[in-house]
Amino acid sequence: MENITRVTRTSSESLLDTTQSPLVLSVVIPAFNEKDAIAKTIAEVRDSLSSLPIDYEIIVVDDGSTDGTLQTAQSSGARVIANKENRGYGASLKRGILAGNSTYVAIIDADGTYPAQYLPRMLEMAAEADMIVGDRSANMTNVPAIRRPAKAFLNNFANFLAKRKIPDLNSGLRVFRRSSLLSFLPLLPSGFSFTTTITLCMICSDLQVEYLPIEYRKRIGKSSMRATDFFKFLLLVVRAIVLFSPLRVFIPLGALLFLGGVSKLIYDIVQDNVSEGAVLGLLGAVMIWSLGLLGDMIARLLLRRNDNH
Repeated sequence: MENITRVTRTSSESLLDTTQSPLVLSVVIPAFNEKDAIAKTIAEVRDSLSSLPIDYEIIVVDDGSTDGTLQTAQSSGARVIANKENRGYGASLKRGILAGNSTYVAIIDADGTYPAQYLPRMLEMAAEADMIVGDRSANMTNVPAIRRPAKAFLNNFANFLAKRKIPDLNSGLRVFRRSSLLSFLPLLPSGFSFTTTITLCMICSDLQVEYLPIEYRKRIGKSSMRATDFFKFLLLVVRAIVLFSPLRVFIPLGALLFLGGVSKLIYDIVQDNVSEGAVLGLLGAVMIWSLGLLGDMIARLLLRRNDNH
């Protein structure tokens, strides 16, 4: 039986338009070995939403935990889905999202870092946007120092490719309009880069993304992220941009080859010896720009098809 909290609405309470579904909000909490934090996270989510005039549910997706997280979540009264093996942060989020049928979807990490008290305000903002992101940028002091340079580089790189200032690229506290989120699910990865990818997907598709400054607390327990995840993040940033706005990648790459080819050509003319390097640089630039234009046409067709559906 689904654990759905139902609150009676009155005619004067119109926090959200709930005509699409009687269930307004599904809160998805992916959890892997978070026994010490999961009960507190669930309690905070319930406390933050209990006073709202909406129907909501809390879905915990246990990702093959071995420390008793599953049993703790089950005893909390939340709806619990169990992965038989560890499938990844993104895979757990996608399973939890698809298990619900609400108008809005919220995600929050199970490690105690994100205060659930912001959910009501984010839910109100989501009535006018496709995604609301809890922005930690002003309160990132609890991020381990060894991870800060990598996060800063990744954010700046994503900002450059997206041509937009992204306050928080991979925050784990978000509220989505379900109809806007579902079309991107097949594109989203199974690992930690789920949040990075959905940010770029929505921004590059010109959907409405809003940010709400939040507190960011020190995590309970030990993080399961590895140093190699940085390179996966980097690759997925490029892939997401290429998928939606390929010219933002191909034009700079082509320009580098073009400038290299022109420079080599000028040098060769001065030396009175035009080499293959200059020709290859110029031809390479033309080929890359051509691929970019072809990719841009395909991306526009896919986005137009998506809009029609």
